[in-house]
Amino acid sequence: MLKQNLQLKLSQKLSPQQIQLMKLIQLPTQAFEQRLKEEMVENPALESGREDDYEADEYSSAEEYDDYDDYEGERIDADEINIDEYLSDDETPGYKLQANNYSDDDDDRSLPFAATVSFHQSLVDQLNTFILSENERDIAEFLVGSIDDMGYIRRSIADIVDDMAFTQGIYTDEATVERILHIIHQLEPAGVGARDLQECLLLQLRHKTPTASIELAIDILENQFDAFTKKHYDKLLQRYDISQEQLRKAIDEIERLNPKPGGAYESSNKTVEHLVPDFTIKIVDGELELSLNGRNAPELHVSKDYQEMLQSYKESRDKSAQQKDAVQFIKQKLDSAKWFIDAIRQRQETLYVTMNAIMHYQKEYFLDGDEAKLKPMILKDIADMIGLDISTVSRVANSKYVETPYGTKLIKEFFSEAMKNDQGEDVSTIEIKKILQTVIDEEDKRKPLPDDKLAEILKDKGYPIARRTIAKYREQLDIPVARMRKKI
Repeated sequence: MLKQNLQLKLSQKLSPQQIQLMKLIQLPTQAFEQRLKEEMVENPALESGREDDYEADEYSSAEEYDDYDDYEGERIDADEINIDEYLSDDETPGYKLQANNYSDDDDDRSLPFAATVSFHQSLVDQLNTFILSENERDIAEFLVGSIDDMGYIRRSIADIVDDMAFTQGIYTDEATVERILHIIHQLEPAGVGARDLQECLLLQLRHKTPTASIELAIDILENQFDAFTKKHYDKLLQRYDISQEQLRKAIDEIERLNPKPGGAYESSNKTVEHLVPDFTIKIVDGELELSLNGRNAPELHVSKDYQEMLQSYKESRDKSAQQKDAVQFIKQKLDSAKWFIDAIRQRQETLYVTMNAIMHYQKEYFLDGDEAKLKPMILKDIADMIGLDISTVSRVANSKYVETPYGTKLIKEFFSEAMKNDQGEDVSTIEIKKILQTVIDEEDKRKPLPDDKLAEILKDKGYPIARRTIAKYREQLDIPVARMRKKI
């Protein structure tokens, strides 16, 4: 049985323009430049650079397009578009936040990049030093292709044999693959082609010149790997009947090895990633000065070709359907270009206003760089200061970097919750983590401090924190538990 009823519901919907503006705000400088290029490809009515030589008076109104208002289908009415808005001097962004936003310092200079050989290509090249049959080389190259970026082969030999047969038509057996794998293990960097961490470390040790410490380290990894990884040093001392000094030297040999041989190769041959800060904070005459990266303030205008086409259609007496479609297309592109230029201005304003509020909120830190002076600050604090939504502040903070006299920082790192010290004062969790890091760095590594002891030490320093909170902060700092920090 059908029933009718009334239901009231409040809802808030964002327009497509608002959604795209939020996406623009979230983009860091380099991603924003890419988005700008995409928009200019998609919208031919949008061009970069200044356009000062057009005559705005020639395109003073769109009234003569009223004859097209009866055009059926989705369209933008002529009355809704004021061509002056697209042809005025306001087309170029006038929002200059600092004089040096458009200085020569902001020119996009290309950086030289070194030509490098990839990790896997290097391994293939090394195979040329071995005498291999055609079938053996095919197997060897397949094994190299099975090595991940960290330098490991994560698949079983049986799976590799089946995969070669089904995908490459290479028919072999596990014994042959094992033999070829031993050749792979002779390649550089040492440890490449290992199937697990234990094998990786052993391969590296066997590449070294044998010494008493290395022989002991090999024995430990082969026969007492579990005790070593769990740092049960007492068991190792008892098992081998050796002194602490002998064990320490063997462990030092192991700790100098690389658990990710492929990763080390990649990092040493990778072209340098240039981090582009979105803001710059400088100290000038004892005062903070904020500037927005000039690459976030492009100069855009509506294409002159589109202006001329619009003028020609205005003067034309042809009112055909084809002409109507052309006018509608131009109107849509003009409207899209005008919105995009306005969106960039709003993005600039939002970025600058938000970072300016953060800078003044954390003024003491930015003046001398002492992290202990970072005040507790949450997104709501900044949102209330500038009258924006918390989600907008979050978009700015999560993906943007600021260049300071103390290095380039991710903006979200300045945000932290507040905790009270024994004086009842609010202190930042960043300050507490820094103190915790210092205490752990200075501890006796032969007897690392457990979490409850760390809690007592911080309490003595004026920070009454529960043991579980210490454990949480320690994990956030990527510091292992006491037993795993133990050294001989």
